[in-house]
Amino acid sequence: MLVQQSSKLKDEILKLKKEKDVVILAHNYQIPDVQDVADFTGDSLGLSRQAAKVEQKTILFCGVKFMAETAAIISPEKKVLLPDLEAGCSLSDSITVDELQNWKKQHPGAITVGYVNTTAEIKAELDYCCTSSNAINVVNAIPEDKEILFLPDMFLGSYVAKMTGRTNMRIWAGECHVHAGITPEDITKKLDSMKDAEFVIHPECGCTTPFMYDIAAGSFDDKKVSILSTDGMLKHVHESKSKNFVVATETGILYKMRQQNPDKIFIPASDKAECQYMKMITLEKVYDALVNEKYLITVPKEIADKARLAINRMLQIK
Repeated sequence: MLVQQSSKLKDEILKLKKEKDVVILAHNYQIPDVQDVADFTGDSLGLSRQAAKVEQKTILFCGVKFMAETAAIISPEKKVLLPDLEAGCSLSDSITVDELQNWKKQHPGAITVGYVNTTAEIKAELDYCCTSSNAINVVNAIPEDKEILFLPDMFLGSYVAKMTGRTNMRIWAGECHVHAGITPEDITKKLDSMKDAEFVIHPECGCTTPFMYDIAAGSFDDKKVSILSTDGMLKHVHESKSKNFVVATETGILYKMRQQNPDKIFIPASDKAECQYMKMITLEKVYDALVNEKYLITVPKEIADKARLAINRMLQIK
């Protein structure tokens, strides 16, 4: 019965989005039903690029609030809807504008690089925005003699500093509660339980720090290891000849992995790695957002204009 209701609701959503000329963007961590009705699924960078180039005048963003804000900043002429205003982000909440302004005062002349997982107000204070997929390239684009303030994710920051060899990077002590909760013990246990398993890991994971040197060398306990963004993971596991994978990121990505690779086995590094904010968005809320055109995400022009500079730099760097 529930499957029937879900199927009927999906049909209604697909019909409505065509009638209203709405494009649905969904993050890789969304529930399977929401991914099914999306026109595009992807990571923060991929969806940002889609938001910038889609023809539709209305974007329904199935993700968390900072993502919808980014879409609204990139495409000020478009209407951006978010199905649930409570869909926030623990990482985004780990730094305030006052804290960033004070940090910048303590390091005059430093270049600020901020992860896309930040509020519009924070982005307006940045020199560069980045995502997990292009953070290394963004930092490499900055002159080596320039001090860098990297925020807010300390695990991604540590990984970028290691991979770029930058010794003048200062890193904010923020974290994503989901990724920080994936422990080395979780991973070792899962890898030991699977024969010939490849290990793919998101650089936000708290387990990256103790594994850093082994992973940078391309192995961990004789296992093949890759640190990748969510879109990078999807591409890698599809192209890999391996059959078994342990995946260290939010569990929502497993749906697309299994869908695209039915002959391969994917298990989460931690079954508890679920983002309650991403899971707030349901088919019912997507339908409601389409019918009632809610919730409209707007960013004040002064903040959007400043933030757009940092976001555009992110979009220009692959």
